[in-house]
Amino acid sequence: MQIHVVSPGESLWGIAQNYNISHETIAEANQLPNPDQLVNGQALVIPIEGRFHWLQPGESVQTISDRYQTPPEHIIPLNRTPYRHHMPFGSKLYVPDQHRQKPAVDVGAYVDLQITAEDSPQVVQEVAQFLTYIQIFSYELNEDGTLNPIEDEPVINTANDHNVVPLMVITNIEEGGFSTELATTVLQNEDLQNRMLDEAISIMDQKGYKGLDFDLEYLGAENREQYNQLMRKARQRLDEKGYYLSSALAPQTEPGMEGVLYEGHDFAAHGEIADFIFIMTYEWGWTGGPPRAVAPLNEVRRVIEYAASEMPNDKIMMGIPLYGYDWTLPFVEGETQAKAIDHQEAIELAAQYQAEIQYDEEAQSPHFNYYDNEGNEHKVWFEDARSIQAKFDLVKELDLRGFYYWVLGWEFPQNWLLLKDNFEVNKR
Repeated sequence: MQIHVVSPGESLWGIAQNYNISHETIAEANQLPNPDQLVNGQALVIPIEGRFHWLQPGESVQTISDRYQTPPEHIIPLNRTPYRHHMPFGSKLYVPDQHRQKPAVDVGAYVDLQITAEDSPQVVQEVAQFLTYIQIFSYELNEDGTLNPIEDEPVINTANDHNVVPLMVITNIEEGGFSTELATTVLQNEDLQNRMLDEAISIMDQKGYKGLDFDLEYLGAENREQYNQLMRKARQRLDEKGYYLSSALAPQTEPGMEGVLYEGHDFAAHGEIADFIFIMTYEWGWTGGPPRAVAPLNEVRRVIEYAASEMPNDKIMMGIPLYGYDWTLPFVEGETQAKAIDHQEAIELAAQYQAEIQYDEEAQSPHFNYYDNEGNEHKVWFEDARSIQAKFDLVKELDLRGFYYWVLGWEFPQNWLLLKDNFEVNKR
């Protein structure tokens, strides 16, 4: 795969000619809503073997060889050029793929049954080849230690049919939000902890789950050690069944971070106890906050590097969002609510309002502004092929166990193309 960023005046036909590929192939790969209307700054995935490179001033076959780690003798014959050093600026070189060894990773994804409802089995089936785990969201905890039932059998069956490990997710969500009080009631009472585990394991046995994922958030410092004790107890119980244990943890960057979201999550303890950890590296830009990238790479790096200092790299699953946000400006604290959108919606918006997509090199994220039909200014941050590739590169650089997505149901065809190009997906 190669990523191409659309420049002013380019057409899909012209881009296809440059890469010796049909424009229909590019349109289909990227699921372009209107192939005749490209957006300046839009990133396209070009589904080709190898890559094309246009020489910049000072570059030569040798510098291109060094950059892509491909011997000159593999490049020169394919381009029918005898020149190794002095070639005209703008010359197009084809650089073949070296038979690279793609790293094998675990890939997970949450599916929220409230969002996708009856479509969840189809949503999972469409991307099952790319998944190791599917985290089914969620069984909500009650004050008496019981769990609210959900209709999850169709998704579990779909996962098992496609060799994807279904994970049961337990949350402390009450009336639409994570509840500190609810978590405290259960975590501070050993009998209620045991009741929750008894019911969870009974459901897992009955329905075909293969692992348990705790997503207990906003716990506060008062529940930190009690949460660790619950994890240890769950570890012992699940080992008897051969089930996986995981947890989802807030994005910390240093020891002792203050705040109810962070204080209840012990990176070192969970890293020791669990099979793997889902680090929630997203929501810097969020629906109630000011406009910014949802998962800026510089911030994601800080979180993952800290996590790696507290737990083994081969237990870290880095979070990747499949969505972005559209803010109406000016942002007003406590009033502005950004709308969640996916990649395809972002491109359609940019095309509709003739906005040019910019790319923030520090955050490694695309963004643009536009004015709607009522004259209101908007700011959009989203994910594209470039930002996803940057995150994949970080996973490789830090040698992580893998990564996961929040949340399935958002349209983002480029992501799955790049995943297949970068990694082999473990099936367990």
